[in-house]
Amino acid sequence: MTSEELKALDHRYTMQTYGRFDVALDHGEGATLYDLEGNAYTDFASGIGVASLGYGHPKWIAAVEGQARKLAHASNLFYTQPYARLAEQLCLRTGMSAAFFANGGGEANEGIIKLARKYSYDKYGLGRSNIVTLKNSFHGRTITTLNATGQDVFHRFFFPFTEGFRYAEANDLQSVKDTAGEDTCAVFVELVQGEGGVLPLERAFVQSLAQWCHENDILLLVDEVQTGVGRTGSLFCFQQYGILPDAISFAKGIAGGLPMAGILANETCAHVLTPGTHATTFGGNPIAAAAALAVLEEMDEAFLKSVNEKGQYLRERIAAFGSPLVEQVRGLGLMIGIVLKQDVDRAALVKEIYDGRVLVLTAGPRTIRLLPPLVISQTEMDAGLEVLRRVLCKEEEA
Repeated sequence: MTSEELKALDHRYTMQTYGRFDVALDHGEGATLYDLEGNAYTDFASGIGVASLGYGHPKWIAAVEGQARKLAHASNLFYTQPYARLAEQLCLRTGMSAAFFANGGGEANEGIIKLARKYSYDKYGLGRSNIVTLKNSFHGRTITTLNATGQDVFHRFFFPFTEGFRYAEANDLQSVKDTAGEDTCAVFVELVQGEGGVLPLERAFVQSLAQWCHENDILLLVDEVQTGVGRTGSLFCFQQYGILPDAISFAKGIAGGLPMAGILANETCAHVLTPGTHATTFGGNPIAAAAALAVLEEMDEAFLKSVNEKGQYLRERIAAFGSPLVEQVRGLGLMIGIVLKQDVDRAALVKEIYDGRVLVLTAGPRTIRLLPPLVISQTEMDAGLEVLRRVLCKEEEA
């Protein structure tokens, strides 16, 4: 099949809900992807932060193949080893107490919202179900998580949305206090607002927020769907902020390319969700859990240190371009935002970058987002940087 044949097949038989980039991918190795004609692309996107170990990682492949030969699925009506071992590893490495496994980020965030509201109902009864989220946040595309998202652009078309969300200013504890009230059960934040433009929250704000939530028995929930699993240079981003949330959601990179997500809860919330109150058929799927165990096994201290070093290298190199089009370079670990100046045509720049065979993402109104595989090599980083430099500095290719 050629790229054009694949595009025609897509247009004929799939709902056109995605504005796809004009690239038809076939296979990959490391942090390099290849289209159907064999052209190589440096991957600064990793499937929107999913391919944490890149492509063709031998330990990941062995884990998936080995589990597929044993047991592909059993459902949560039975015990299987991979999900239990994965839950143990996640709890031991985070200080959390219990895990629930799901399939994607939106589903994980639905679950964490249910957990918060049931915690409050069990303790206080009806009338304490509101959740405060932050303006510019993004929490998913279900009916509930769209309204949890603090961006008006997402509050369209699908009325009526699930009620019970109010929005506060990021990095402003007084705004959170003013927005919350006696009906509030939780505050739900991303420590780096990914879709909003790769915006890290201030450490002092997060720590003060955690203390205020604890004093008022308001749960602090952290959306780690994009920031978790090594992406920001620690296993989970909250570990860099010196807090222990009541619960976190995770997804994307956890299984290195297979659909998996979940919730981790501390001791306060570990027993809130009881039999019959929450479930999902594919959660804790043995193959996905085996893949996730392989991902976690790779993410030791040396690996996470390398993520921080690579992220610093990329941010410093891009800032050193001195591009007249760039206002700021920001982020944590290998979650990087290149903020363009107000009058720059981002769509045109992104097209030029793709024409140079580098895959990037966008975020917010004027940010180019980089989420490369965490295993990206020096050679691959430098190849991508050269294209970015040429495009951002408006230089012709030699």
